[in-house]
Amino acid sequence: MMICNVKCAVPTLLKRSFSSTIVIRNSVVTTGATSDEVSHFKDLAPTWWDVNGSQAILHRMNLSRLDFIQRTLRNSIPLTSGKPVEEGKEEDIYVPGFNYKEFFPEQVTEAVRDDINDSVNAHLKNMKLTVLDVGCGGGILSESLGRLPFIKHVTGIDLTPECITVAKGHSQLDPMLKGKISYQLKSLESTKGKFDMITCFEMLEHVDQPMEILNHSWKRLNEDGILFLSTINKSLVSWFTTIFVAEDILRLVPRGTHHVNKFVNAKDILRWFQNNRMGEFELLDLKGVMYIPTKGWCEHNCSDVGNYFMAIRKIKTKNNNSV
Repeated sequence: MMICNVKCAVPTLLKRSFSSTIVIRNSVVTTGATSDEVSHFKDLAPTWWDVNGSQAILHRMNLSRLDFIQRTLRNSIPLTSGKPVEEGKEEDIYVPGFNYKEFFPEQVTEAVRDDINDSVNAHLKNMKLTVLDVGCGGGILSESLGRLPFIKHVTGIDLTPECITVAKGHSQLDPMLKGKISYQLKSLESTKGKFDMITCFEMLEHVDQPMEILNHSWKRLNEDGILFLSTINKSLVSWFTTIFVAEDILRLVPRGTHHVNKFVNAKDILRWFQNNRMGEFELLDLKGVMYIPTKGWCEHNCSDVGNYFMAIRKIKTKNNNSV
């Protein structure tokens, strides 16, 4: 019997909510966008920022995604003391993942934890990351990322004109976002430059060629950059919870949003990387997530069931020079 440890974070809906939505995040002919998908999300554009409307469940999900992104970034930072090192000696370094609590008494672990937090915060403060939000929709994730102090700039791309219009209009309501976000009606293939972070949230299940999205995203990612993914496993459980219950019964999601044949298994994404990018990637984290009406979105360890979050780092190699 499979036992999953579940961790729930009950998000609070703020007046200015950080939200997201299931959208046609990105695609052109070569990556499998269809006119039906574009039309569906065109109809949803006017309600993009309605936290109590058809997108309410995803407004809550976006907070969990932000937690996942920030936790991944914090845990992936190799920490040093920041103090001068004598010639001929190596600086002490804390490697994320080392469970110091197992080896030291409580007072020592508290001191270590405080030191780690100070180092992480100092490191994040100096980071100025560039982000590509693939399939930005109405710009809800883009705005959330744009408000983070260590994000220099977010580029949001989408193929639905109405969504880009909504995104541009809403971002103008917040002065602190001025100069930090730009939206473009364009495909991933036609996007130039490279980025420190690329996000593909709730979009792989809306294209016919999801692995092409991975391929083009990887080409746009800087070395040491992180690709963040969120989508749905292809299974009977996913059909039952995401389509039959969420769409047909509870109407938490607009009908016709999902098609089970387009769902993408986490193991298939990892297999693609193993077959096509062996030695070039590192899986930083992989978590299953589920929606519990009384608790909100919850993380668990069964990443092959339902929705999941994934973070993959691009390792520095001589082969990672594609443009």
